[in-house]
Amino acid sequence: MASRLGVRPAVAVGLSAMSVSTLVFGFSSSPAVLDGARLVQGLAGACTWAGGLAWLAAAAPAERRGRVLGLAFAAALGGALVGPVVGAVASRVGTGPAFAAAGIAGVVLLLATMTMPTPEAGERQSLRLALPALREPAIAAGMWLTTLAGIAFGVIDVLVPLRLSSLGATAVVISAAFLGAAALEGALSPFIGRISDRYGSLAPVRVSLVVAVAVSVVIPFVRPSWLLVAVLVVGLPSFGVLFVPGSAMISEGADRRQLHQGLGFGLANLAWAAGQGVAAAASGALAQATVDAFPFLLLGAVFAVTAVAVQPSSRRLYRRFGVPR
Repeated sequence: MASRLGVRPAVAVGLSAMSVSTLVFGFSSSPAVLDGARLVQGLAGACTWAGGLAWLAAAAPAERRGRVLGLAFAAALGGALVGPVVGAVASRVGTGPAFAAAGIAGVVLLLATMTMPTPEAGERQSLRLALPALREPAIAAGMWLTTLAGIAFGVIDVLVPLRLSSLGATAVVISAAFLGAAALEGALSPFIGRISDRYGSLAPVRVSLVVAVAVSVVIPFVRPSWLLVAVLVVGLPSFGVLFVPGSAMISEGADRRQLHQGLGFGLANLAWAAGQGVAAAASGALAQATVDAFPFLLLGAVFAVTAVAVQPSSRRLYRRFGVPR
């Protein structure tokens, strides 16, 4: 949609559908209608996210793209921090007024997009061009980092609340842990973007992966709950900051392949959603079939393999086994 119609129409469709579905979600009491509204919200979010990031990437100079994308992810995390606030308001005034206010905010954003200049549309491209672009190393690597972050959050979102609850943490404490981690990640995202611009996208990735290995391994064994909360607040951003260099790599690869940025970030959306969806289902099944620590240790192993693969010395290892770099 962003490639054929332009980034503004894609964002406008996403914001419009999000506003309407959010309004329906706030006032409905039918499970079927709620599920349908939630599905439309997901589709709308895909339009807004892919179109919005494509808009940013096309408008920003190449040497500042990582910083701009970092600010975008910081804004996204800021929005995520508002979510629990909306929930608290809804518990006092009702879901209808609370979600209606969120819908109105979407309409305000929609009107604002109509006043913003858009980059040149460029040549229209079909979806068929997206798959051959996966042969571009930067796009493939960026998609894997995005998938890996999605996998990590799929495991975390399912098993960490259960772990904290088993240690006696209340719902407020569990929420505070995720809010603290999101706030720190939002503060780090622009910084990570600047490092990507200055030293290359892999510079922050190497540090993040090493920290992620340690965090994945210790989460199932840390106790009491307050210490685990501290580990989560400090450690979970090592998962989420992978989105920034991953997106920058996808955008750079799209430029080299002359692929529309909307198609590039559509691939990023697909990678993130697939990783989180599969991991959320698989981690719960694995934990139930084995022990709770097993999915975390498996996640740490995947991070470790990726960390080895992105080291400069790994190129010699690839050549030794005849694998192209």
